[in-house]
Amino acid sequence: MRKFALSTARYFAILMFLVWSAGPILFIIISSLKPQTEMFAYPPSLIFQPTFEHYVTLWNEWDAFFATMRNSLIVAVGATLLAVFVSFLGGYVYSRYSGRLLGASAIYMIAIRLLPPIVVTLPLFPIVDALGLSDTHIILILLYAAFWVSLCTMIIKTFIDEVPRELDEAAFVDGASQLQTIARVIFPLARQGIMASAIFVFVFSWNEYLFALIFTTQHAKTAPLVISEVMDAIYGTDWGVLFAGVTVQLLPVVLLVMLAQRLLVAGLTAGSVKG
Repeated sequence: MRKFALSTARYFAILMFLVWSAGPILFIIISSLKPQTEMFAYPPSLIFQPTFEHYVTLWNEWDAFFATMRNSLIVAVGATLLAVFVSFLGGYVYSRYSGRLLGASAIYMIAIRLLPPIVVTLPLFPIVDALGLSDTHIILILLYAAFWVSLCTMIIKTFIDEVPRELDEAAFVDGASQLQTIARVIFPLARQGIMASAIFVFVFSWNEYLFALIFTTQHAKTAPLVISEVMDAIYGTDWGVLFAGVTVQLLPVVLLVMLAQRLLVAGLTAGSVKG
C-alpha cells in the first residue's frame, strides 16, 4: 500500500511539473491557432477550427519580425562560438593548472556572474557608443559571450577534469605539442560539456531582451524587440499576432532543447557526483 502511494505521489508530482512547465507553451501555441473570438472565451474551447490568419497577419504587417530573426540567428551563433572557444581554453587552464591567482580569478568570475545584468550593462553604454559599436551585431555577440563565459568555463572544466592526465602525458611522450594535445585529446573527450555549454549560450542569446534593447535601435535589432513592439502597438495589442510571433520565436529553441536534452542534463548535473 505504501509503495502504491509513493508511486502515485511521484506520478502526480511529474504531472504537475509537466503542467507547470509545458502548460504556458501549449497555451501560446494553441491560442495562435484560434480565431480572435475564441482566444479568451470562457470556458475555454478545446475543440475549434484552426486558423493561420494570425501568422498571415504577422507575415504581412510585421515583416520586420522575420528580418530581425536573421539578426537573432547571427548574434546567437556568434556568441555561442565565441563563448565556447574562450570557455574551452579557460576550462583547460583551470583544470590542468592551479594557484592562488587562478583561484582568485575563478571566484571573481563567479561573483561577476551573480550580479544583475543591468548593473554591468548601463556603465558600458557610453563606452560602446564612443567606440561606434552601438546597434551592431558585434556588441551583442561580445556581451552575450562575456555573460556566459564564467559559467561555461566551470562546466567545461568539470568535463575536462574527467579526462585522465595520463592521456596528456602520453600525448606529450608521443611528441604532441600542448596545442595538439588540447585539440586531439582534450577536445574530443570533453565534447559533451562543450555541446551542453553551447546550447545554454545559444538559447540565452536567442531569447535575450535587455542587452538588445539597450544597445540596438535598428540594424542589429533582434526578434524579441519586435515582439515587444507588437505588445505596445498604438492601436492595442493584437494577441493573435503576438502569440503567433512568440510561437515562431519559440519553436527553434524547443526543437533544439528536445534534440539535445541529454547534453543539457549532463551540463546541468556536471560536477554533482564528484567526491
